Amino acid sequence: MIEALGSIAPGRPLREGLDRILQANMGALIVVGDGPEVLSICSGGFLLDAEFSPPRLSELAKMDGAIILAADSSRIARANVHLVPNPAVATSETGTRHRTAERVARSLDVPVITVSEDRSVISVYRGEQQRPLVPVERLLARANQALETLEGYRDRLDVVTNALSALEVEDMVTVRDVVTVLQRTETVRRIAEEVDGYSIELGTDSRLVRLQLEEMLAGVEEERRQILRDYLPQGPVWEVGDALAALSQLTTERLLDLSKVASVLRIGPHGGDLESALRPYGYRLLSKIPRLPDHVVRNIVDRYGGLQQVLRASVDDLDTVEGIEVAGAHFVKEGLARLAETSILDRLG
Repeated sequence: MIEALGSIAPGRPLREGLDRILQANMGALIVVGDGPEVLSICSGGFLLDAEFSPPRLSELAKMDGAIILAADSSRIARANVHLVPNPAVATSETGTRHRTAERVARSLDVPVITVSEDRSVISVYRGEQQRPLVPVERLLARANQALETLEGYRDRLDVVTNALSALEVEDMVTVRDVVTVLQRTETVRRIAEEVDGYSIELGTDSRLVRLQLEEMLAGVEEERRQILRDYLPQGPVWEVGDALAALSQLTTERLLDLSKVASVLRIGPHGGDLESALRPYGYRLLSKIPRLPDHVVRNIVDRYGGLQQVLRASVDDLDTVEGIEVAGAHFVKEGLARLAETSILDRLG
């Protein structure tokens, strides 16, 4: 459905053609796709195979039948077509045009668009879904409201992330601290996904929305991947990708329950004790040191096995880690010291 909405977003030629139909107070039934499965339910009409243009679409809408477009909307394949979908397919619509559209969309994997002459509404059908197009002004209002919500959640995420860094340095991390951050990252991701849906529907009017969205999401995905690397049990059975997939599938109700989140992600002891102590490997803080390659980070973690051991390591000891000569042991030691000091200061306010 998102893909279908994107194809008729403001600025797209197909949207211009639909707007022309609306302005002329006409109706239309348009199928986007001319594969064998679509042609098998077509009866009558005539073959065009002409290049798509908004004026041509609006002119062809003067006829009663459906219009068949190529899958990429680049060509008008047929016009004045009578569609004969399976009458046994259930539909909740009442008008003939909309009943046909819903049946075709449910039967075939193609977007179907209707323009209602009476209500002056453009609707999109795809599979089991049906969406009326929302005016740009209303979409922008929804997107801006969602962005405000996202900004608040991102601020709270930054607070708990900074707190986690300080607790890692002080060796005071619990399951609750880690899971709280991961819960907030998933909430931010879900709100961002909603904003992204609005931006797709807005088409060329979404530039400012997208810029704000990219700015607010900066670093979030990398942060949560590094947190999972720090706290997931080592081994190929359960990896970062598996944990992210499990997190995305949680219902909103389960996401609010930290014990359930911990259990699903397999963080901490079995049973979901949120006050159990945890110790990070150190991937996240080490990755924050500028110009320190990921393979060197892995070598440091493999050598010491945990962040506290890395923090206690001397410069001479660090200098023996394979690959660290690229950045320099002094550089790594000083970088960790700066991060530790900044994290603690942030936590103290």
